[in-house]
Amino acid sequence: MVSDRPCTRGDRFRAAGHDVHVPDLYDGRVADTLEAGQEINEEIGRDELLRRAIAAAAPLTEPGGLVYAGFSLGAAVAQTLALADATAGGLLLMHGTSDLPEDASTEIPVQLHVADPDTFEPVDWLNAWYLQMRRAGADVEVFRYRGAGHLFTDPDLPDHDAEAAERAWPIALDFVASL
Repeated sequence: MVSDRPCTRGDRFRAAGHDVHVPDLYDGRVADTLEAGQEINEEIGRDELLRRAIAAAAPLTEPGGLVYAGFSLGAAVAQTLALADATAGGLLLMHGTSDLPEDASTEIPVQLHVADPDTFEPVDWLNAWYLQMRRAGADVEVFRYRGAGHLFTDPDLPDHDAEAAERAWPIALDFVASL
């Protein structure tokens, strides 16, 4: 979570009729900037964040498997969990990706929405990530939004780009509805 405002991203999916779970991996701590969120993330550590995410997802079940979704730093966590979950129904990544293990194997549909350019997701990285996901067996779609800021879909943040967000949200919602 990047701020203490209600989870407007989750609300978009709820309004579209989806059951949404937004785990608090930061123990109630919030950040007003991306940098502050990164500091909390680094302080807690990747292993602990993954442990918390696994504990939050473990009791949840969905017909066809869970659809994992993540935004920015949360995208890395969602990707890791989805690739480790043999019953995952899909993976939606907004503004972020993560390393893939060399032995990654999955057949889930994956959709990524990312700014172009994005300082956190350089073009060379994204191209390599895409090829690795395809090699792992994922059905991958990548949507790049020219000139948008990193967190372009969030109207409460400085990176918000209304035009890019209006293009991204219907595609993302249709993707989740199709799973």
